[in-house]
Amino acid sequence: MMSTALYALRRWGRRPVIRVGAFSVGGVAAALVSAVLAPMVPADLGASIGADAVDQILSVLATSMLPVATFSLSTIVQAYGGATNTVTPRAVTLLMRDTRAQTAVASFIGAFVYSVVGLIALKTHFYGSQGRVILFGLTLLVLVSVVATLVRWIDTLSHLGRVGETIDAIAAAAGEAVRRRAEAPYLGGLPWQPAPPGAARIAAAGTGYVQHVDAARLDALAETHGLTLHLAALPGTFVHPKRLLVEVDGSVDAALRDRIAAAFVVGDRRSFDDDPRFGLIVLAEVAQRALSPAVNDPGTAVDVIGTLVRVLGLWDARRAAAPEARIYPHLRVPGLSADDLLADAFDPIARDGASDVTIGLRLQKALAALADLGSPAVRAAAGAQADLALLRAEAALPLATDRARLREARATWSEATSGPAPG
Repeated sequence: MMSTALYALRRWGRRPVIRVGAFSVGGVAAALVSAVLAPMVPADLGASIGADAVDQILSVLATSMLPVATFSLSTIVQAYGGATNTVTPRAVTLLMRDTRAQTAVASFIGAFVYSVVGLIALKTHFYGSQGRVILFGLTLLVLVSVVATLVRWIDTLSHLGRVGETIDAIAAAAGEAVRRRAEAPYLGGLPWQPAPPGAARIAAAGTGYVQHVDAARLDALAETHGLTLHLAALPGTFVHPKRLLVEVDGSVDAALRDRIAAAFVVGDRRSFDDDPRFGLIVLAEVAQRALSPAVNDPGTAVDVIGTLVRVLGLWDARRAAAPEARIYPHLRVPGLSADDLLADAFDPIARDGASDVTIGLRLQKALAALADLGSPAVRAAAGAQADLALLRAEAALPLATDRARLREARATWSEATSGPAPG
């Protein structure tokens, strides 16, 4: 697990303003570097480039880039609104991370800043004849870069904020979180064990969701002070000043308590990064929205069910690749259960899609696939979810024929997977 500082730096670096600011600074630097490089240009070559040649190109960039950037920003805002209304508000944070959109807007603003600074320097005779040659070459490079960015941006706009694109973004974030947790199922520590009687109890300093646990920092503190830490909160846990974070087997003072509590990053909302269950919940929300009477789009729900199978299939696959990843021996950490993962993914869809036989059949097929692919724990969880989905559907479906089809689907895959579990 990454340190708290690296975690904060990564989240800070995803903010759109960082990329825009970097490109703007780059634009200023590019416009001014011409004066620095001017002595490298032969004097006779400098006389061949007039001020008007550069001036006209810079004027075109200055007058066009700001409207293009403004239009791009309005398009992005509309895409965010569309995702909020048609998919789920939780997906907007992922769309805001889209480097394609950030790079496009940053490039346009950077080109605008470059052209304005270049025009000002040109009008004040800052460059001289040799500096104009460098400025002319840089301007051509900026122009080519802007054209290439516009072409890529047009392609991005064709699917920005669309339901399928958003589902893919959520699935990618959820899959990455599942992969990391599967490779370090106990955050790099050992499986959880009850703390001994008399262990010190450390609660959260504030109210919110645990977004990140700095396991390396906790283990270092435990090793230095001869402690064993029994974690009671993982990323995604809602905590408050009375909610237990960790139990400490050993002697701790007030300062050490604060240092241990500081290793738990608590925020207002859940985050995709280290919280596999949150990604599954958001995918299920997309299916729920699609199944609502206002949207009535069962096809999207079917797409989400298939996506959930793909994401959950990573769990056992990555666990098998790194089943004994133990890095922090002083930590005792709860693991994620297959029951919780599958309940987060499929229970809301089974509840809201109980009256749709198509959704019921797709759920049975999806759970059958996970049972085939998974460990005994996943197989048992899939069977429990399949039985629950069948019960919900039987209570909601009016036609006996539809109920019989679902019973047959459940019985068929139960028989097919009754042999030894794979893996």
